[in-house]
Amino acid sequence: MLLKMRKYSSIFGILFLFAILFSCSSDDETTKSVVAPPVVAEDTFIRAADISFLPEIESSGAILYNNAKAEDLLTTLKNAGCNTVRIRLWKNPSDGHSGMGEVKALAQRAKLLGLKVWLTVHYSDTWADPAVQTTPAEWKNLSFAELKTAVAAYTSNIMTEINPDIIQIGNEINSGLLWPQGHLINQESQCLALLAIASATIRSKVPNTKIMIHYAGVTATNTNWFFNKLKSIDYDYIGLSYYPIWHGKDLTVVKSTIDALGTTYNKKVIIAETAYPFTLGYNDWTNNIVGLDSQLVTGYPATPDGQKSFVIALKDLVKSSASGQGFAYWGGEWIAFKGNEAKNGSTFENQAFYDFSNKALPVLQAFNK
Repeated sequence: MLLKMRKYSSIFGILFLFAILFSCSSDDETTKSVVAPPVVAEDTFIRAADISFLPEIESSGAILYNNAKAEDLLTTLKNAGCNTVRIRLWKNPSDGHSGMGEVKALAQRAKLLGLKVWLTVHYSDTWADPAVQTTPAEWKNLSFAELKTAVAAYTSNIMTEINPDIIQIGNEINSGLLWPQGHLINQESQCLALLAIASATIRSKVPNTKIMIHYAGVTATNTNWFFNKLKSIDYDYIGLSYYPIWHGKDLTVVKSTIDALGTTYNKKVIIAETAYPFTLGYNDWTNNIVGLDSQLVTGYPATPDGQKSFVIALKDLVKSSASGQGFAYWGGEWIAFKGNEAKNGSTFENQAFYDFSNKALPVLQAFNK
């Protein structure tokens, strides 16, 4: 009996050892067959469109089409490869358009589609650009100390209400903002103080939000003068407006300026605004910004394919620079929505994403990676 037990014990031991070896071998094979998924690089190149007129266009009843079907502009942009929308914000606009409520709702729609939000804060009740930077009426009688406090409180509220991924401190602030107190040439120290308080407020509220300083133009001498003045300001992106009609037709100048600014100031550079016509015709009785052959860039006619080719060329130019971070198309949504006899309609309907029947144009293909 004892002999049989030893015999069976030996057999069981051998079987047990064999099972362990087989299990280890099987585990090894399983381990060898598991392949880690490839690491996909994050898509950080900004392919943006300014959509600020969209709520007003939608309220007019205008319908936009893509592939012969009615389609929301945000969906069209998302499907085309756009990853960011740019929206302007005015303090207290007279008609409510581009005010806090409208912009917040539009930003939320964009975020729900997975689009990033780039906010252009004009620090004005209306358009702010190189020619005019009008202080909001609510603030016009404030002392400079009170103005700084108001800017900080307003900026903080923007971050709480909208929380954009990118925020511009001002729009095309070539000569400062919040004139006269924030004029860069006449009141340089005050201009820098206003920019600094806005930047510090953003950093304290949402440290990861990217801050942009926006200049209109691509001339090396002018851009270097401007950004050298702002060396003390904490920001992430240099934004440049580039329209051939105002800023020259040589794309090599754009590239060299992006390279130089990025290297000199250790910043990423974005073409914050650009546009190009698909026709020199009109669709309302409002004069357009571009309407002559002499205003075009050689090699890029005012045709649907010419418009697309120009935007692709500019995108590729930005991508080719080590400092290039992206681009934004301006006015793509600005069709002649007030009617074809409107004298206060669109100055950009011939540079929009849609033809005069509101059908999507090939330029949208430029948003592909």
